[in-house]
Amino acid sequence: KARGGKRVIRKVLVANNGMAAAKCILSMRRWAYMTLGDESLIRFVVMATPEDLNANAEFIRQADDFIEVPGGKNTNNYANVNLIVNIAVREGVDAVWPGWGHASENPALPRTLSANGITFIGPTAPVMSVLGDKIAANILAQTAKVPSIPWSGDGLEANLNEEGTIPDDIFRKATVNSVEEAVETGRRVGYPIMVKASEGGGGKGIRKCNTEAEVEVAYSQVVSEVPGSPVFMMQLCSEARHLEVQIVGDEHGNAVALNGRDCSTQRRFQKIFEEGPPTIADKDVFKQMERSAQRLTKNIGYIGAGTVEYLYNAATKNYFFLELNPRLQVEHPVTEGITGVNVPSLQLQVAMGIPLTAIPDVRRFFGRDGEGTDPIDFMEEDYVYPKKHVIAARITAENPDEGFKPTSGRIDRIRFQSSPTVWGYFSVGTNGAVHEFADSQFGHLFATGDTREEARKALVLALKELLVRGEIRTAVEYLGQLLSTKEFMENTIDTSWLDKLIAEKRLKGGTDPQLIVASAALYRAHRRYEEEEKLIEDTLSKGQQPSQASIAAARTIEVEVTYQSVKYVFQSVKASPDTIQLTINDSTLTSRMREQSDGTLLATFAGETHQISAQEEPLGMRLELDGSNILIPTQFDPSELRSDVNGKVVRFLHADGAEVEAGTPFIEVEAMKMVMPLLTQESGTITHNVAPGGIIEAGELLASLKLRDPSRVKKILPFSGDWELEDAPAAGAESVLEQYRATLLDIDNILNGYGTPVEE
Repeated sequence: KARGGKRVIRKVLVANNGMAAAKCILSMRRWAYMTLGDESLIRFVVMATPEDLNANAEFIRQADDFIEVPGGKNTNNYANVNLIVNIAVREGVDAVWPGWGHASENPALPRTLSANGITFIGPTAPVMSVLGDKIAANILAQTAKVPSIPWSGDGLEANLNEEGTIPDDIFRKATVNSVEEAVETGRRVGYPIMVKASEGGGGKGIRKCNTEAEVEVAYSQVVSEVPGSPVFMMQLCSEARHLEVQIVGDEHGNAVALNGRDCSTQRRFQKIFEEGPPTIADKDVFKQMERSAQRLTKNIGYIGAGTVEYLYNAATKNYFFLELNPRLQVEHPVTEGITGVNVPSLQLQVAMGIPLTAIPDVRRFFGRDGEGTDPIDFMEEDYVYPKKHVIAARITAENPDEGFKPTSGRIDRIRFQSSPTVWGYFSVGTNGAVHEFADSQFGHLFATGDTREEARKALVLALKELLVRGEIRTAVEYLGQLLSTKEFMENTIDTSWLDKLIAEKRLKGGTDPQLIVASAALYRAHRRYEEEEKLIEDTLSKGQQPSQASIAAARTIEVEVTYQSVKYVFQSVKASPDTIQLTINDSTLTSRMREQSDGTLLATFAGETHQISAQEEPLGMRLELDGSNILIPTQFDPSELRSDVNGKVVRFLHADGAEVEAGTPFIEVEAMKMVMPLLTQESGTITHNVAPGGIIEAGELLASLKLRDPSRVKKILPFSGDWELEDAPAAGAESVLEQYRATLLDIDNILNGYGTPVEE
């Protein structure tokens, strides 16, 4: 009441999971302690699916209470409005926090909560409906004379009706409702063009098309990814930056802009890095963008946190309205880092009815006394410009070797150490998992510096030190390479930069192939020796005599590694308890081996020590070498079309028995809420092995090909070149005593049954 609030919120239902739920509880508890001296004054109830419970999700452990909900796709749980409202009523919560994704942009949620007397921490239903819908938002932007990109709703204008929405007849004129309409819109608007679901986001429900043929495929994919959402099309703005303004409105008619972010580093329209302030835009130009965002939100009575997104051309300094997201976004900690404003707590206080002018964080951002009460005119007064720069990196369970396809599975360990310049948070921890229904992002790092370059260097170092070990793949190493490119360092990127980089394969691992092969061979040999020794021990424990073959296998084995279409066959000898010798083409490599408590092998060979860990998976060996992730794929028959992800079959793109061409999509699968095509490697006649709707695992056979020309299949050749990775020369001449001790050690190893070579 002292700050002008109208309602008390003591118990909050977090209608979300993963990163969103974890950050909500973290931020609001921090505010409660810093402001009220007791972090437990607000109680948090979360929803938890069986998959999240089994994944050891952080948000469940953080909450005061959890309600188990049905598993599977999000329409069963976190996007199920009726379920959310029923839980909120039953648990007697004061408010519901929706986060991002799931039901956060569904107007039915605030409408139904309001009918039950429960506060929704976000905008009202009519405002959410009109602004959350990208089509309606563009019509409003055109009506407000904000520059717009050519799109399917060109020239349409409308004012809100009594229900607070765009009239249906005008709204429908902007939508695309069939493949035929999509093709016609592409001809009128021009290429390249975007096909977008108005209720999509986070990379879902959006496709770039350069031709009519691509539009025909993309339209169906977008409809499948966001069922029931209206679809529209918009010309792709080339050489554009993606800039956004963080806005917050209150029920008293105030709207504040908390600076903004540059989210131009994108892959398939999914943000990779976010940074602020957006230094690519002149301050006066960005101020115009802020004021436009404030006017738009004030005019329609927007309440809560939202993001107005623009496309910006750095050469011309022109900007175009893109959309307004009526929710918090995952990258909001960038804004927190440059403004000092705890954004989730700002949402909470606005929901309590406290005016923005009375919230201490906001007042301090405008250079005022945090405890003061004097008015602030956010449309006329300027805030204190940020003195720091923040760059953020999303940590996702995606495979950079396979076009960044989502992966799922167990996480054995996450090693991350916060520092004065870098902090981060994760939705799962050690012995957790990223399940197939989860979002692929499970972590977020934020680096701060006095300059952009200082923040960049701090983030590169943090990524080098981050370790994620388990069944999933991550793009951590790739992110570090991106940050070190000339374009990123000089800030000359645009929204298409990363996709071009990936298409051109300009970023590749720099690890020596022979080092990769040797590490894989040493790992396989070490594990084989462990298995053979265990068999001998088990045999002896039963009072039986091990066979000569069993004893020999614990000493000398053959190890194969196939990499980059070359098969390497090593003769391996267990030379001592901690030494393995590999021989190939008359060249010998000797390695000292030591296994750490976490299963990592420390292998010293060719004068260097390397950290090696690996997992044998259906698709091959997942090798981690000195922090770099490398896939050594299993060599499948090219007539077998197998899945490289866990997920669900959406549809086959060719009839059973049809002819397919090499390098073309043959099936669409859904993995971690994304629909993606899988490609054939060879041409031939396809036979389906699974049915649409079926659950699939990585490595599972999806279809078979009767090859059109078997002779064209790439053959695996045996290694016949020079093996250059050999034992390092001795540091200097050994003394007689050192030679004597080495000889005694060799004799001791021989007598103990090891395969130490005996010199003639």
